[in-house]
Amino acid sequence: MFAGSGQVASLSNGVKMPWLGLGVFRVADGPEVEQVVQWALDAGYRSVDTAAVYGNEAGLGRAIRTSDVPREEIFVTTKVWNTDQGYERTLRAFDSSLKHLGMDYLDLYLIHWPVKDTTRDTWRALEKLYRDGRVRAIGVSNFQAHHLRALMEDTEIVPMVNQVEFHPYLCQLSLREFCARHAIQVQAWGTLLQGKIFDVPEVIALAGKYGKTPAQVVLRWTLQHGVIAIAKSSHRDRIQANANIFDFVLARADMAQLDALNRDLRLGPDPDGFS
Repeated sequence: MFAGSGQVASLSNGVKMPWLGLGVFRVADGPEVEQVVQWALDAGYRSVDTAAVYGNEAGLGRAIRTSDVPREEIFVTTKVWNTDQGYERTLRAFDSSLKHLGMDYLDLYLIHWPVKDTTRDTWRALEKLYRDGRVRAIGVSNFQAHHLRALMEDTEIVPMVNQVEFHPYLCQLSLREFCARHAIQVQAWGTLLQGKIFDVPEVIALAGKYGKTPAQVVLRWTLQHGVIAIAKSSHRDRIQANANIFDFVLARADMAQLDALNRDLRLGPDPDGFS
Protein backbone atom coordinates (compact mmCIF):
# COMPACT_ATOMS: atom_id res chain seq x y z
CA MET A 1 0.00 0.00 0.00
CA PHE A 2 1.14 3.55 -0.70
CA ALA A 3 2.98 4.97 2.29
CA GLY A 4 3.14 8.74 2.29
CA SER A 5 6.03 10.41 0.51
CA GLY A 6 8.05 7.31 -0.41
CA GLN A 7 8.64 6.96 -4.14
CA VAL A 8 9.06 3.18 -4.46
CA ALA A 9 6.74 0.25 -3.85
CA SER A 10 7.91 -3.15 -2.62
CA LEU A 11 6.78 -6.05 -4.78
CA SER A 12 6.02 -9.44 -3.21
CA ASN A 13 9.58 -10.63 -3.83
CA GLY A 14 11.11 -7.51 -2.25
CA VAL A 15 12.05 -5.79 -5.53
CA LYS A 16 11.55 -2.03 -5.35
CA MET A 17 9.47 -0.48 -8.13
CA PRO A 18 8.90 3.28 -8.52
CA TRP A 19 5.36 4.49 -7.87
CA LEU A 20 5.51 6.61 -11.03
CA GLY A 21 6.66 5.52 -14.46
CA LEU A 22 6.83 6.95 -17.97
CA GLY A 23 4.74 5.20 -20.61
CA VAL A 24 5.77 5.29 -24.27
CA PHE A 25 2.70 3.82 -25.98
CA ARG A 26 2.35 5.41 -29.44
CA VAL A 27 5.67 7.24 -29.10
CA ALA A 28 7.62 6.73 -32.33
CA ASP A 29 10.86 4.79 -32.26
CA GLY A 30 14.02 6.76 -32.95
CA PRO A 31 14.59 10.41 -32.02
CA GLU A 32 11.10 10.94 -30.57
CA VAL A 33 11.18 8.18 -27.95
CA GLU A 34 14.84 8.91 -27.20
CA GLN A 35 14.02 12.55 -26.48
CA VAL A 36 10.94 11.71 -24.39
CA VAL A 37 12.85 9.21 -22.25
CA GLN A 38 15.70 11.66 -21.75
CA TRP A 39 13.29 14.38 -20.64
CA ALA A 40 11.73 11.95 -18.19
CA LEU A 41 15.05 10.87 -16.73
CA ASP A 42 16.07 14.51 -16.39
CA ALA A 43 12.79 15.15 -14.53
CA GLY A 44 13.52 12.37 -12.05
CA TYR A 45 11.59 9.43 -13.47
CA ARG A 46 13.29 6.11 -12.76
CA SER A 47 10.78 3.77 -14.38
CA VAL A 48 9.91 3.35 -18.06
CA ASP A 49 7.21 1.11 -19.53
CA THR A 50 7.18 -0.21 -23.09
CA ALA A 51 6.07 -3.35 -24.95
CA ALA A 52 7.25 -5.34 -27.91
CA VAL A 53 4.17 -4.33 -29.88
CA TYR A 54 4.90 -0.61 -29.34
CA GLY A 55 7.87 -0.96 -31.67
CA ASN A 56 10.09 1.46 -29.73
CA GLU A 57 12.20 -0.78 -27.50
CA ALA A 58 15.35 0.02 -29.49
CA GLY A 59 15.01 3.78 -29.11
CA LEU A 60 14.14 3.49 -25.45
CA GLY A 61 17.23 1.36 -24.87
CA ARG A 62 19.47 3.86 -26.66
CA ALA A 63 18.11 6.68 -24.52
CA ILE A 64 18.94 4.78 -21.35
CA ARG A 65 22.43 3.84 -22.55
CA THR A 66 23.29 7.44 -23.43
CA SER A 67 21.81 8.85 -20.23
CA ASP A 68 23.89 9.91 -17.24
CA VAL A 69 21.60 7.79 -15.05
CA PRO A 70 23.09 4.32 -14.40
CA ARG A 71 21.11 1.41 -15.85
CA GLU A 72 20.70 -0.19 -12.43
CA GLU A 73 18.81 2.86 -11.21
CA ILE A 74 16.17 2.60 -13.97
CA PHE A 75 13.27 0.16 -13.72
CA VAL A 76 12.55 -1.15 -17.24
CA THR A 77 9.33 -2.96 -18.14
CA THR A 78 8.34 -4.58 -21.41
CA LYS A 79 5.70 -7.11 -22.43
CA VAL A 80 5.25 -10.18 -24.59
CA TRP A 81 2.65 -9.71 -27.31
CA ASN A 82 -0.25 -12.08 -27.96
CA THR A 83 1.13 -13.68 -31.13
CA ASP A 84 4.42 -14.42 -29.33
CA GLN A 85 2.77 -16.30 -26.49
CA GLY A 86 3.50 -19.94 -25.74
CA TYR A 87 6.52 -21.38 -23.94
CA GLU A 88 9.22 -21.42 -26.63
CA ARG A 89 7.86 -18.41 -28.48
CA THR A 90 7.87 -16.35 -25.28
CA LEU A 91 11.50 -17.24 -24.55
CA ARG A 92 12.41 -16.13 -28.07
CA ALA A 93 10.35 -12.95 -27.70
CA PHE A 94 12.15 -12.13 -24.46
CA ASP A 95 15.53 -12.55 -26.18
CA SER A 96 14.33 -10.31 -29.00
CA SER A 97 13.20 -7.59 -26.59
CA LEU A 98 16.52 -7.69 -24.73
CA LYS A 99 18.37 -7.41 -28.04
CA HIS A 100 16.29 -4.42 -29.11
CA LEU A 101 16.74 -2.76 -25.73
CA GLY A 102 20.47 -3.50 -25.71
CA MET A 103 20.24 -4.88 -22.16
CA ASP A 104 21.23 -8.10 -20.43
CA TYR A 105 18.31 -8.20 -17.98
CA LEU A 106 14.85 -6.72 -17.42
CA ASP A 107 13.29 -5.39 -14.26
CA LEU A 108 9.75 -6.50 -15.11
CA TYR A 109 8.35 -8.69 -17.88
CA LEU A 110 4.59 -8.88 -18.39
CA ILE A 111 2.13 -10.98 -20.37
CA HIS A 112 0.47 -8.18 -22.34
CA TRP A 113 -3.05 -9.70 -22.56
CA PRO A 114 -4.65 -12.94 -21.41
CA VAL A 115 -4.86 -15.45 -24.26
CA LYS A 116 -6.88 -18.50 -23.25
CA ASP A 117 -4.96 -21.23 -25.05
CA THR A 118 -1.42 -20.03 -24.40
CA THR A 119 -1.31 -18.03 -21.16
CA ARG A 120 -0.25 -20.91 -18.90
CA ASP A 121 2.62 -21.93 -21.17
CA THR A 122 3.61 -18.28 -21.46
CA TRP A 123 3.66 -17.97 -17.68
CA ARG A 124 5.87 -21.08 -17.38
CA ALA A 125 8.34 -19.28 -19.65
CA LEU A 126 8.25 -16.19 -17.44
CA GLU A 127 8.86 -18.37 -14.38
CA LYS A 128 11.94 -19.83 -16.09
CA LEU A 129 13.25 -16.38 -17.00
CA TYR A 130 12.75 -15.27 -13.40
CA ARG A 131 14.48 -18.32 -11.93
CA ASP A 132 17.35 -17.90 -14.38
CA GLY A 133 17.88 -14.35 -13.10
CA ARG A 134 17.18 -12.71 -16.43
CA VAL A 135 14.29 -10.65 -15.08
CA ARG A 136 13.87 -9.27 -11.56
CA ALA A 137 10.07 -9.54 -11.44
CA ILE A 138 7.30 -11.04 -13.57
CA GLY A 139 3.64 -10.23 -13.95
CA VAL A 140 0.65 -9.80 -16.19
CA SER A 141 -1.28 -7.02 -17.86
CA ASN A 142 -5.02 -6.62 -18.44
CA PHE A 143 -5.91 -9.66 -16.34
CA GLN A 144 -9.24 -9.72 -14.55
CA ALA A 145 -9.72 -11.72 -11.34
CA HIS A 146 -10.97 -14.81 -13.16
CA HIS A 147 -7.91 -14.76 -15.43
CA LEU A 148 -5.68 -14.58 -12.36
CA ARG A 149 -7.55 -17.39 -10.60
CA ALA A 150 -7.19 -19.66 -13.62
CA LEU A 151 -3.49 -18.88 -13.92
CA MET A 152 -2.81 -19.38 -10.21
CA GLU A 153 -4.44 -22.82 -10.21
CA ASP A 154 -1.47 -24.16 -12.15
CA THR A 155 1.50 -21.96 -11.30
CA GLU A 156 4.37 -21.97 -8.86
CA ILE A 157 4.90 -18.20 -8.75
CA VAL A 158 2.06 -15.73 -8.23
CA PRO A 159 2.28 -12.70 -10.57
CA MET A 160 3.99 -9.81 -8.83
CA VAL A 161 2.28 -7.08 -10.89
CA ASN A 162 -1.00 -6.72 -12.76
CA GLN A 163 -1.05 -3.70 -15.06
CA VAL A 164 -4.61 -2.70 -15.94
CA GLU A 165 -6.71 0.19 -17.19
CA PHE A 166 -7.46 2.39 -14.16
CA HIS A 167 -8.87 5.90 -13.91
CA PRO A 168 -11.76 7.72 -12.19
CA TYR A 169 -14.25 6.24 -14.66
CA LEU A 170 -12.91 2.69 -14.10
CA CYS A 171 -11.88 2.18 -10.47
CA GLN A 172 -11.57 -1.64 -10.63
CA LEU A 173 -12.39 -2.00 -6.93
CA SER A 174 -13.11 -5.75 -6.85
CA LEU A 175 -10.02 -6.50 -8.93
CA ARG A 176 -7.85 -4.34 -6.67
CA GLU A 177 -9.21 -6.14 -3.62
CA PHE A 178 -8.45 -9.51 -5.21
CA CYS A 179 -4.89 -8.44 -6.05
CA ALA A 180 -4.34 -7.10 -2.53
CA ARG A 181 -5.37 -10.45 -1.04
CA HIS A 182 -2.76 -12.20 -3.17
CA ALA A 183 0.03 -9.60 -2.81
CA ILE A 184 -0.20 -8.65 -6.50
CA GLN A 185 0.77 -5.03 -7.07
CA VAL A 186 -1.68 -3.20 -9.33
CA GLN A 187 -0.25 -0.79 -11.89
CA ALA A 188 -2.39 1.61 -13.90
CA TRP A 189 -2.47 2.49 -17.55
CA GLY A 190 -4.86 5.00 -19.09
CA THR A 191 -4.87 7.01 -15.85
CA LEU A 192 -5.32 10.33 -17.66
CA LEU A 193 -8.31 9.17 -19.71
CA GLN A 194 -6.34 9.57 -22.93
CA GLY A 195 -6.06 13.30 -22.20
CA LYS A 196 -9.76 13.73 -21.39
CA ILE A 197 -8.98 14.20 -17.70
CA PHE A 198 -8.56 17.92 -18.44
CA ASP A 199 -12.29 18.09 -19.27
CA VAL A 200 -13.67 16.49 -16.09
CA PRO A 201 -15.26 19.26 -13.95
CA GLU A 202 -14.68 17.54 -10.60
CA VAL A 203 -11.00 17.04 -11.40
CA ILE A 204 -10.62 20.63 -12.59
CA ALA A 205 -12.16 21.88 -9.34
CA LEU A 206 -9.77 19.80 -7.24
CA ALA A 207 -6.83 20.99 -9.31
CA GLY A 208 -7.78 24.55 -8.39
CA LYS A 209 -8.17 23.63 -4.74
CA TYR A 210 -4.70 22.09 -4.50
CA GLY A 211 -2.90 24.36 -6.93
CA LYS A 212 -2.07 21.40 -9.14
CA THR A 213 -2.86 20.30 -12.69
CA PRO A 214 -5.74 17.87 -13.33
CA ALA A 215 -3.16 15.26 -14.31
CA GLN A 216 -1.28 15.70 -11.04
CA VAL A 217 -4.51 15.32 -9.06
CA VAL A 218 -5.47 12.06 -10.76
CA LEU A 219 -1.96 10.64 -10.59
CA ARG A 220 -1.93 11.43 -6.87
CA TRP A 221 -5.36 9.79 -6.48
CA THR A 222 -3.90 6.71 -8.16
CA LEU A 223 -0.96 6.51 -5.76
CA GLN A 224 -3.15 6.99 -2.71
CA HIS A 225 -5.10 3.93 -3.79
CA GLY A 226 -1.86 1.97 -3.67
CA VAL A 227 -1.75 1.72 -7.46
CA ILE A 228 1.47 2.38 -9.39
CA ALA A 229 0.92 5.05 -12.04
CA ILE A 230 2.11 5.32 -15.62
CA ALA A 231 2.09 8.84 -17.04
CA LYS A 232 2.28 9.05 -20.81
CA SER A 233 3.18 12.32 -22.56
CA SER A 234 5.42 13.50 -25.37
CA HIS A 235 5.57 17.08 -24.07
CA ARG A 236 8.49 18.11 -21.89
CA ASP A 237 6.48 20.46 -19.67
CA ARG A 238 3.83 17.82 -18.94
CA ILE A 239 6.44 15.14 -18.30
CA GLN A 240 8.04 17.44 -15.74
CA ALA A 241 4.72 18.43 -14.17
CA ASN A 242 3.50 14.85 -13.90
CA ALA A 243 6.53 14.01 -11.75
CA ASN A 244 5.53 16.56 -9.10
CA ILE A 245 2.97 14.47 -7.24
CA PHE A 246 4.85 13.63 -4.05
CA ASP A 247 4.48 16.99 -2.30
CA PHE A 248 0.73 16.98 -1.54
CA VAL A 249 -1.97 14.64 -0.24
CA LEU A 250 -5.61 14.49 -1.31
CA ALA A 251 -8.08 14.67 1.57
CA ARG A 252 -10.25 11.62 2.21
CA ALA A 253 -13.37 13.46 1.03
CA ASP A 254 -11.68 14.43 -2.21
CA MET A 255 -10.55 10.85 -2.78
CA ALA A 256 -14.16 9.76 -2.28
CA GLN A 257 -15.38 12.39 -4.73
CA LEU A 258 -13.09 11.01 -7.43
CA ASP A 259 -14.08 7.44 -6.57
CA ALA A 260 -17.72 8.40 -7.07
CA LEU A 261 -17.01 9.19 -10.73
CA ASN A 262 -16.70 5.47 -11.44
CA ARG A 263 -18.82 4.30 -14.39
CA ASP A 264 -17.10 0.96 -15.06
CA LEU A 265 -16.24 2.61 -18.38
CA ARG A 266 -13.40 1.17 -20.44
CA LEU A 267 -11.58 3.32 -22.97
CA GLY A 268 -9.44 0.37 -24.01
CA PRO A 269 -10.38 -3.17 -25.09
CA ASP A 270 -12.28 -5.57 -22.88
CA PRO A 271 -9.78 -8.22 -21.67
CA ASP A 272 -12.42 -10.92 -22.11
CA GLY A 273 -12.76 -10.22 -25.81
CA PHE A 274 -9.33 -9.02 -26.88
CA SER A 275 -6.63 -11.44 -27.94
